[in-house]
Amino acid sequence: MDTRWLQDFITLSEVRNFTRAAEARNLSQAAFSRRIQSLENWAGARLIDRTAFPTQLTEAGERFRGAAIELINQLAEARAGIAGVPAQNQLRLATSYALATAHLPKWWRTWSEGRLLSCSLQTGNVHDTVSAFTSGAADFLVCFHQVAQPLPLDPARYDCLTLGRELIRPYAARALIERTGLDLPGTAASPVPLLMYSANVYFARLIDAAIEGAATPLHGVRVFEAEMSDVLGDMAAQELGVAWLADSALQRLASADLAPLASRLWDIEVSILAFRDRADSRPAVDAMWQRMRATAQPA
Repeated sequence: MDTRWLQDFITLSEVRNFTRAAEARNLSQAAFSRRIQSLENWAGARLIDRTAFPTQLTEAGERFRGAAIELINQLAEARAGIAGVPAQNQLRLATSYALATAHLPKWWRTWSEGRLLSCSLQTGNVHDTVSAFTSGAADFLVCFHQVAQPLPLDPARYDCLTLGRELIRPYAARALIERTGLDLPGTAASPVPLLMYSANVYFARLIDAAIEGAATPLHGVRVFEAEMSDVLGDMAAQELGVAWLADSALQRLASADLAPLASRLWDIEVSILAFRDRADSRPAVDAMWQRMRATAQPA
């Protein structure tokens, strides 16, 4: 039995959709379906009710889900134990690169104070981090969130805390703004050059929704796309266009001399949320969650 099948199954049990689960696991739907079928053959039972919509687990699948999560956690603890790290001090956290660089060092200093901990950090886009978390490969998920673009996480299964809030707003090089008067929405004759996130990045969905929902049409042309805010910020610093950046990203781009555009119609407020699986009651996870709760903000 391939342990990746367990992670596939846990992801499918969370998102309840073969297509989305395959995307989260970075597989074709055909390959993903074969792996789920291989797991069912190994288990000797149907785990997925394929006649239901959305996809549901069978009774056997519901029972197997808990065992799969426990097994994934035990394997992670065993691997860390071989490396000489006490099991009670092992933690795994999944988050985006932007949050890992802008916020995590400060948070971790508070969360780990007075404790000898070992943390394995996984960074990636929203699909990667949610998949790692829901498959049991991470104990905690920390991510940006907006109600208009919810994450596929069942509130009945996961505890949630609000760690902070941020503004994502359009920035450009200060020199470019002062020299040209650059601002949104631009005009049909003179569209604004836009430095945008790749389609698989969570921010891309938020920005597209803000543009589509604005009372004033935006006239822009996408001149560059990338997954990482640092790349887009560097492009903006070279006077190549407008990039939507979280305010905290400016800490790493302080020398770039970027400034927000005057118009505030396309500002986006997001929350920073932390999640844990309620079924995971290991002492190390419980203790860390209480540390997180002590620094959380009202929802």
